[in-house]
Formats: sequence, C-alpha cells, structure tokens
Amino acid sequence: MGILRAGDHKRMPWKNGKGETVEIAVFPPGASINDFDWRISMATVAEDGPFSIFPGIDRTLAILDGNGVVLDVAGTSPVLLTTASDPLAFPADVPVAARLEDGAITDLNVMTRRNGLTHTLIRIDVDGSKTVPLPPSTSLLLCHRGALSFRRDGETGALAAGDALLIDNAAATVLEIDGDARCYLASIITG
Repeated sequence: MGILRAGDHKRMPWKNGKGETVEIAVFPPGASINDFDWRISMATVAEDGPFSIFPGIDRTLAILDGNGVVLDVAGTSPVLLTTASDPLAFPADVPVAARLEDGAITDLNVMTRRNGLTHTLIRIDVDGSKTVPLPPSTSLLLCHRGALSFRRDGETGALAAGDALLIDNAAATVLEIDGDARCYLASIITG
C-alpha cells in the first residue's frame, strides 16, 4: 500500500497531441502510453474533438470538474456525462467524439488491456466515516476533493485533494475512511 502524492503525478502529452494528461499510476511501472497493462490518469478537455484510439484497451471515464461532455461512442447513442453521472465504460479502440456542454472539463480515465484484465470505477462521497470493501485485486483510491484519513490492516495515512492510495493485492479486505471528500475507487481485476 502506497500513497501517490498529487505533486508527483507524471504530466505528458495526449496520444493525439491535442492536450495533456496527468498520469496517476501505470502498470508495469514506467510503461509508455503504448505498452501499459493498466493506466489511471486525469485530463483537461478544453475543446471538442476525437478521443485517442487505444487498440485492445477498455476505458472508463468519470467527469471530475466542469459542466459536462457529450460522448458519441461509435455504435451507441450519445451520452451526456457530468460530475453527477456514474462513470461510463466503453472500448477505447472505437471512434469516440467529445462535445463540451459549457466550457472545459477535467476527467478521470481508467484503462486496462483487454487480454486478461478488467476494471471497475466507482465514485465514493465521504462525509464522516465510511467502510469500503476492497476486491481481491489492485485498487486505487483517488481523493479528488477534500481530505481524508484511512486505515487498513493496521496501516494508516492521510490523503489531500489529488492524492491517491495504491493498494496491491487488496485480498478482499476493507478500507476504513474518515473525512469530508469526493473519491473515486478504481479496481483492476486479473482474469
């Protein structure tokens, strides 16, 4: 279990060169945008346009800030995503066009290579104390807004806005959280 501080997240250009992404975590460590097994990142989208194509990758997107974006994923009806929407899962290797509703947005992306990995992404609002079950997998808890303290199997720590907690092999335990925060829990599942 390790804390990934916001100031240490890696900034890099988008694959299509039209923006910047903030990489929170990637596996294997040091993997590039073309050879990761899984990747969790944030990006600011400031203009309408196509998403980068990632062959063999599944993606889930959540809106962290802004007034929303309409995603037109090939083969489906357009979907409006806002900060109140559930995260949206879709294949990253089909054409996707984004149309901003009213100004720039910041999103959270979770991507996994389809051959052997899947993932989930859920939003967790914390107001006081909360117990979060962890699946037997790798999990990442992003503290998007606010601050929190956590406990798991005798280990403790604190996260501020933008910080993340990476838990390898969570072994179906629980994470106890205290604070006032909006968080997102990504779980990477092998198999």
